[in-house]
Amino acid sequence: MVLKLYYKAIIIVFGTIVIVHLARITGEWDAVINGAPVPMWASWAAVFIAGYLAVRGIQLSDECNGKK
Repeated sequence: MVLKLYYKAIIIVFGTIVIVHLARITGEWDAVINGAPVPMWASWAAVFIAGYLAVRGIQLSDECNGKK
């Protein structure tokens, strides 16, 4: 039961990261960390990495529920 809750939390966290970075990409928002501009490719990398982790969380949650 605790493992299913963990996977759902992972899906929510990484899914939110994907949505925020996609919004930054489509809205062409500037990002600055401590005075240094963050390049757009960093958001693309975050979308792919967080997207992969969210999908893996979905797959593991399904395995935990007995689906395959």
